[in-house]
Amino acid sequence: MSSPSILSNGPALKMKRSYTILCLGIVVALLGYSTLYLSATARSREAAAYAAARPELTWLKQEFKLSDAEFQRISDLHATYLPQCREICGQIATKNAALKTILAQTNTVTPDIVNKLAEIAQLRAQCQKNMLEHFYAVSRSMPPDQGRRYLEWIQAQTVGNCCGSNSFCPGM
Repeated sequence: MSSPSILSNGPALKMKRSYTILCLGIVVALLGYSTLYLSATARSREAAAYAAARPELTWLKQEFKLSDAEFQRISDLHATYLPQCREICGQIATKNAALKTILAQTNTVTPDIVNKLAEIAQLRAQCQKNMLEHFYAVSRSMPPDQGRRYLEWIQAQTVGNCCGSNSFCPGM
């Protein structure tokens, strides 16, 4: 009687073994695919991590073909520069608000208005000086040819515009 039960378990055992082998094969295939995928996309994921850390600088890395070390130096310069820039911009905004208050109280140019304009102009000059120092430092962190190209591009964007983007400027 024991022989019929052995015969009836034989096909079930073979089926179970087949499913086990199939499942193990699928697991091995998935692990192999994952390994290949992760290794093939490592550079893209690394670039995305840089972009997430400094999205405003990603274009710079790509445009000027910077190495990771060059990009890191420029990112560090940028991180040092931003607080200075924000501080001066905040001071300019405060002075502009004070100027608006003074302007609302008169219909003529007063000594207070002239003084406030001079204070704002001085802060803007400081801002521009800091900005140029930053641009020069960034250019020095690049390979020489790329640094020159960067300075040419940045100067075309920032220097020599009569009044910036002011549409009332007669020179525009």
